[in-house]
Amino acid sequence: MTAEAPPAPTLSYGRLIPVTVHFDDLDALGLLHNARYPLLVERAWAELWQANGITFDGDWAAAGDACNAVKELRLTYEAPVTRPGPYAVHLWLDRLGTTGLTYGFRFCSADGAVTYARGSRVLVRLDATTLRPAPWSEGFRGAARELLRPDA
Repeated sequence: MTAEAPPAPTLSYGRLIPVTVHFDDLDALGLLHNARYPLLVERAWAELWQANGITFDGDWAAAGDACNAVKELRLTYEAPVTRPGPYAVHLWLDRLGTTGLTYGFRFCSADGAVTYARGSRVLVRLDATTLRPAPWSEGFRGAARELLRPDA
């Protein structure tokens, strides 16, 4: 008799985006290299925003809300990732301001049950010409509101 895997937790906010850890993402000790966590989180965000029509094709003037810069990144490692395979990134927004936002994330097991790392990142929307803060579009704000954590 084999035990069944526990059911995936129901997320009360945010999205769970699948990501893959490859063998070459591991360091000499066989652990997911610390620099790969932010990269995998970034790829998950890019996938989520692309699904909402927010993309970057190399033209900053046409990039709109994709023209943004990281102001701050915080990351805490909670448990080692020791093998390649399927994982996930749980993404949500903690704050949505006029020109900036703060998002939270968890790097976790594919079902979201085990957290390996968690953190937050502050982004600022930029005007492509001046590189000064610029307001998010209403379309972006609508998609972003769906990701807000209820107690945020």
